[in-house]
Amino acid sequence: MSHRHQGNAGHAHDHRHDHDHAHGHQHRHHPSPTGLRRLTHFLTPHSHETAGKLDSALESSARGMRALWVSLAVLGVTALAQAVVVAFSGSVALLGDTVHNAADALTAVPLAIAFVLGRRAATRRFTYGYGRAEDLAGIAIVLTIAASAAFAGWTAVDRLLDPRPVAHVPAVAVAALVGFAGNEWVARYRMRVGRAIGSAALVADGLHARTDGFTSLAVLLGAGGSALGLQLADPVVGLAITAAILLVLRDAAREVFRRVMDAVDPALVDRAERALEGVAGVRGVGELRLRWIGHRLRAEVAVVVRGDVSVREAHRVAVHAEHALLHAVPRLTAVLVHADPEPVPGETDPHLPLAHHATA
Repeated sequence: MSHRHQGNAGHAHDHRHDHDHAHGHQHRHHPSPTGLRRLTHFLTPHSHETAGKLDSALESSARGMRALWVSLAVLGVTALAQAVVVAFSGSVALLGDTVHNAADALTAVPLAIAFVLGRRAATRRFTYGYGRAEDLAGIAIVLTIAASAAFAGWTAVDRLLDPRPVAHVPAVAVAALVGFAGNEWVARYRMRVGRAIGSAALVADGLHARTDGFTSLAVLLGAGGSALGLQLADPVVGLAITAAILLVLRDAAREVFRRVMDAVDPALVDRAERALEGVAGVRGVGELRLRWIGHRLRAEVAVVVRGDVSVREAHRVAVHAEHALLHAVPRLTAVLVHADPEPVPGETDPHLPLAHHATA
């Protein structure tokens, strides 16, 4: 992390440090891999960051990967069981639910790739690392939801125009209950892990699964209508499923759009400002920016210090400011602190040479 501090002598100094939340300084150095270890070396992080910070990042990604593979297995089995029933029942409502469940399971693939990439260390080309791959995975998930909505709607409209009876209604009802149970379990699991590690893509995927669960219950209603001899019940429920998918598409797209646009919860900004205002030596808080890189937060802030302090003292205040932020803001892993001297009446603004860049 960088701290840029400006003392009363007018000299700017850049100090680059790597801090974990405990602020240890033991570095982990990885030997150059050889032979078959090259592939493992490529797929795992290798940097000179502090051990604690690296372990924290690894643990977040590992939890995300576990959530993906477990949910993939559960939804895969659920979709397979439903597909068997679709084959001999002809229910378009169940078909739409099955396709949606299969698509939901397959979203684990782009997310898994994103988590692997996110563990890679920053390079001279990708100086912020590869965390943005998670946002790209979120876009892929939104597109998958949109495709499943289009398919479900098309099959429902086709069956409305050409009504046909649904066979083996009890089996369809059982498959619907299986779909609800599998999706609700996966939804809870994904959202819990996603919120714990700060992954918007994983939370969006959990919302996707939850909607799938409710659409499975809608299939159950369609099966009940078919049992009563209402041939249109099945395609009408298929259209209702399409509408439900469109609702979750809206929520997921909004979440992913906000992350791509660097939106953060304003409460986090308030929390960071309160933490900085409590740091000894900080006379004011200037511009404060927070942004997500994958499921980790970065911060940039300008703090005001007394104009007559030494560069060393300004550095001490900045380090304490960073320390306070790391403790106050969840999932914050990198902070850039710029110390500005307190303005003196009649003194020229030291930032004046930059003014024409700001207005260009």
